[in-house]
Amino acid sequence: MPDLEPLTGFTVAVTAARRREELTALLSRRGARVVEAAALRIVPTQDDEQLLAATRACVAHPPDVVVATTGIGFRGWMEAADGWGLGEPLRSCFAASELLTRGPKAKGAVRAAGLAESWSPGSESSDEVLARLLAEGVDGRRVAIQLHGDPLTELTAALRAAGADVVEIPVYRWVPPEDVRPLRRLVEQIAGGQVDCVTFTSAPAVASLLSTARQEGRETLLLRAFADDVVAACVGPVTAAAFELRGIPTVQPQRARLGALVRCVVEELPARRTKRVDAAGHRLELRGHSVLVDGHPVELTSRQTGVLAALVNCSGRVLSRPELLRVAWRDEVADEHAVEMTVARLRTALGPAGGVVQTVVKRGYRLAAADS
Repeated sequence: MPDLEPLTGFTVAVTAARRREELTALLSRRGARVVEAAALRIVPTQDDEQLLAATRACVAHPPDVVVATTGIGFRGWMEAADGWGLGEPLRSCFAASELLTRGPKAKGAVRAAGLAESWSPGSESSDEVLARLLAEGVDGRRVAIQLHGDPLTELTAALRAAGADVVEIPVYRWVPPEDVRPLRRLVEQIAGGQVDCVTFTSAPAVASLLSTARQEGRETLLLRAFADDVVAACVGPVTAAAFELRGIPTVQPQRARLGALVRCVVEELPARRTKRVDAAGHRLELRGHSVLVDGHPVELTSRQTGVLAALVNCSGRVLSRPELLRVAWRDEVADEHAVEMTVARLRTALGPAGGVVQTVVKRGYRLAAADS
């Protein structure tokens, strides 16, 4: 039996805009078939008048508190300030501020700028940052919030309601990818049950995927797929929030790191999407959208895998052609002839193990018994 990587046979989608190549490589090295479909792209705003105005406002009236939410955002702010000749005045005013960093990456960017953070939450969440500030009291205090692509509406609103003078720092924006076709194809693949897991490294990526599905008229199918079969792997609770609100289960690493996300997928995906069964003297191991026959991987199409998975899940019960159409073809239009052709090609692909799929005359198909 060959040694197999833990994600052999599984199809994993990567929606990340940043570090996409790194995440793809980490998953591929563990055996996954990776589908890349960037859900968004980052547009820096070094020349944006809003960022310049916010930077000047901080220099003119130094904030009592500065919240750095992302490493890339804080570095981008410092680089833009340096370009405008405001870098040193900005760092000088920060030296007297309470400097909070939401996570390790933001902390690293702050230290790289020659500054020292005052505190960083263990949860790496904005909620914990807000709780600390409200507990300290912000009435009459000036608070600068470095945004990370989307306006932090709840955070800024809560601070203003508590009496803070909030300065929002729009360092970069999330916008749709220049080419949306890969994302549309991913929506179709998820809705059609052709993907085992989708990884998300930011909340805007989740929002972009859901928005694209809505525009394509496939949001209901997409959410159903995530609820039933497809694993949503999110880098942290902020990223997972949109799924949690819709009752969609997610898996998350304990630490919001790319490597930890991959380890989480390695641990969770095989446990959730692997099924082993003996049939006709062969051991079948369904791994997502592929199958191992007696320990050897066999390449199948998504339709062939769907039919085989349906028969395995029925534990020997006969499935009619209409039942297989509903399960394996989902909402796509096909006829019973398509089922017959798929079964014939499935048997051919399985080779010596083709007999695991038995025909029951005038009734349909079933998985052979273990010793048949």
